[in-house]
Amino acid sequence: MVEEGGIALFARPPSKLKTRPRKEDNALPKTVTRPAVVSVPPSGAKAGEDDTATFRSLGLSDWMAGVCRGLGMPSPTAVQRACIPAILAGRDVIAVSQTGTGKTAAFALPILQLLARDPFGVFALVLTPTRELALQLADHFRALGSGGALRDAVIIGGVDGQAQARALTQRPHLVVATPGRLAGLLAQDPGLAACLARVRCLVLDEADRMIDLGFEPQVMGVLDAMPSTNLKPEGEEEVVLEADRVYRTTYMFSATMPLAVERLARRYLRRPTVVNIGTAGKATDLVTQRVVMVKENEKPHTLEQELEVLSDDQRIIVFVNTKRQCDAVARQLDGLEYRCTLLHGGKTQDQREESIKGFREDKYNVLVATDVAGRGIDVPNVALVVNYDMPNNIEAYTHRIGRTGRAGRKGIAVTFLTLSDTEVFYDFKKFLEDNNAPVPAALASHEAAKAKPGAVDTRRSAVQYAKK
Repeated sequence: MVEEGGIALFARPPSKLKTRPRKEDNALPKTVTRPAVVSVPPSGAKAGEDDTATFRSLGLSDWMAGVCRGLGMPSPTAVQRACIPAILAGRDVIAVSQTGTGKTAAFALPILQLLARDPFGVFALVLTPTRELALQLADHFRALGSGGALRDAVIIGGVDGQAQARALTQRPHLVVATPGRLAGLLAQDPGLAACLARVRCLVLDEADRMIDLGFEPQVMGVLDAMPSTNLKPEGEEEVVLEADRVYRTTYMFSATMPLAVERLARRYLRRPTVVNIGTAGKATDLVTQRVVMVKENEKPHTLEQELEVLSDDQRIIVFVNTKRQCDAVARQLDGLEYRCTLLHGGKTQDQREESIKGFREDKYNVLVATDVAGRGIDVPNVALVVNYDMPNNIEAYTHRIGRTGRAGRKGIAVTFLTLSDTEVFYDFKKFLEDNNAPVPAALASHEAAKAKPGAVDTRRSAVQYAKK
């Protein structure tokens, strides 16, 4: 009998594994009740937090808990405390959480434990918005699953698609994919959908970013290609599940919850446990936000001033909006003898991986990037994030500054704001106020910050009427 712990978890070759699950391997409860809502204060808050919780007390095996300790995770974070028991109990989960709160381990740990009970075929599928994040997630699973013969396949653009299609047919335990590439492979060869027929755990990671990038049709295409026969029955009331049947559970993780994400959740999740960590879209309290009002031609000198106060061993990410700007800022920093690398969509996949690897290993201490790195890239100890260009929406801003202030460490986010950014003045001012961050007088007093773009100024109409 395969146990939930130790190296024996995935030791048997696929050909010798059972082709049908035993009844006792079905971890789902016999009944599924109405949605549960778990609200947890943001990082740093004390009220309602259970500081005595351990990974073992959440239901993880001694082996999994030992892996966490070995990776420097002595105790679970808030999102892990809320999600791990729900996933182990077979519940669908929606987790809305700030960045840097340990969301990856919140689903990876229970998935690995459930996989130990039925290590046959593609057990888990993780959809995520970017290539870099897909590679990073696969690395996290490998680290957390160390000691077990975990087989994974990463399905992303920029890599030979035929080789990836063959990898799917090799029945890996885990598939981590960007929705565009996986949907493309399924469209070219619909028979590949059979490889996903036994998926027990489906993860939609960074769901809001996948929608932002326009991947909603591809996400739906992948999910619709999977068999509907293993979905739990719909309905708001208590539902009785068949004890000898394997059901698919779906977990959605997102920093924000726009309407399009809610639409996906309503269509594909069944009576989920809803986990709210802090406030959706709010920055963590560990990030100190500062805004500098500048003219466009003042940005290079202002950047130089911001960086020169940091030591050479501190990691810095500079975000820009275009590939051309990325190249220009990198040239400036190279001239100032910073150890600088770039990351944008014009780079090959090998170049992008080398940039992240070099930044993580301190070959470089400054990463200049477009929003391709704004979501999910987890490089520890980033001391400073500079928004050289203000993004055109607050969601992107939130995820950019979330690259610092992670894993309990404090960070700084500096944003260069110009009069070309007036379209976001109103939302940005409100975001700063909601986060108790200082609002520059020039931003607070600007007309564009007083009303949301497109809103009708009823006060002006009233004055005009009074003059008639």
